[in-house]
Amino acid sequence: MTMVDKEHVQDHNVVYDLYTEVVDVQGKEQTAVYVYEAPVRAWHWINALCIVVLCVTGYLIGSPLPAVGGEASDHFIFGYIRFAHFAAGQVMVVGLIGRIIWMFFGNHHARQLVVLPVWSGRWWKEVFYEAGWYAFLKKEPKKYIGHNPLAQLAMFFAFFLPSVWMCVSGIALYGEGLGATHPLFAVSEWVNGLTGGSMQTHTWHHVGMWVIIVFMMTHIYVAIREDIMSRQSLISTMVSGWRMFKD
Repeated sequence: MTMVDKEHVQDHNVVYDLYTEVVDVQGKEQTAVYVYEAPVRAWHWINALCIVVLCVTGYLIGSPLPAVGGEASDHFIFGYIRFAHFAAGQVMVVGLIGRIIWMFFGNHHARQLVVLPVWSGRWWKEVFYEAGWYAFLKKEPKKYIGHNPLAQLAMFFAFFLPSVWMCVSGIALYGEGLGATHPLFAVSEWVNGLTGGSMQTHTWHHVGMWVIIVFMMTHIYVAIREDIMSRQSLISTMVSGWRMFKD
């Protein structure tokens, strides 16, 4: 591998940075940019696993399995479901806090999840261009190092904000289960006051689950589609951290 000499090189709507290399792939030179650092990649995959566990167990908590005959203590099925839900939720809370902290210590790509340049007219133009590309109205995809503008918008409003809500409301519901004398109940009871009561918090927590499920389905589809049709790698980038460009 050889390092690119210039710190910033504008090419095909991409600004390369210091972590750029030219690699040989089957006899052809390709540009590779180090985008996602190890903490971001680890958070992504651990968070994905947590969401799968949370969605499955959360659905079963909202729509329980049929009752099993015999003594409940001999089965404890619902207890295991709740335990898996609570454990995955706690891991998700810790991961989200760690991800927010890493925005201040990681590279500039680590901040794309939350920092949206909504003041930039060019950014909004790119958002609409990408919407046209996803809708098969544009013939030529553009090249991006990190998230494209539309992906940034979707990640923030359909994933980051719902994830924050799920963590906050989940803590409130868990604190409620611990009892009114528990400190966690005291610091999270404001959530029920905000929603109008415990039942409403449960309902909106359930709605948040479906928002994240729809996002995950869309996210997986777009990732596979872009890996095939776009001009840069996607899935492998979240494994290795390196963004590979096809042209």
